[in-house]
Amino acid sequence: MNSPAISQRTWRAIYRLLDRVSPVDYDCGTLCGAACCCAGDPEKEMGIYLLPGEEKLHQRCEDPEEDWLLWREDDPAEHNLPENWPKPAYFVRCKTPPHCPRQLRPFQCRTFPLKPFINGDGILELVYNREDLPYQCPLVEDEMELNEDFIRATYTVWYHLLQDPAILEMVAEDSDLFL
Repeated sequence: MNSPAISQRTWRAIYRLLDRVSPVDYDCGTLCGAACCCAGDPEKEMGIYLLPGEEKLHQRCEDPEEDWLLWREDDPAEHNLPENWPKPAYFVRCKTPPHCPRQLRPFQCRTFPLKPFINGDGILELVYNREDLPYQCPLVEDEMELNEDFIRATYTVWYHLLQDPAILEMVAEDSDLFL
């Protein structure tokens, strides 16, 4: 098993930085009914994979009734994650969308609607997340202007996260799909 290159301390710093920014100056969930939190069929388990090492910030509760996340441990190879991804891969979904402890929401919830992209010159860029999702995000669909501080913070944290070989491989593989 590979161990994550990003320390728990670094993950905490990333969360603190992202706590101070938002894509827009208002709750963007008011535009779409919090579609990114609520969309999808419960049977399809709409959720996300935590990035390597991020699971250390999300403690599972002894009492499942108190835990706000549903956890699943997966084999990365069975879910199109990079070969060097640590085992197990942690898939989480919120039990009570759109109501979550906002200060604890996972990294990719904090940086949506942007995603990292490594261009043909090997340079990190941020692009609107246009993956095939079971909902439409007005921020993406209308290419709404995002706060500059949000864009800078998101770029900064992705730049640091790419120091982890598994995360770099994931972003590189996703970027190849767009070239």
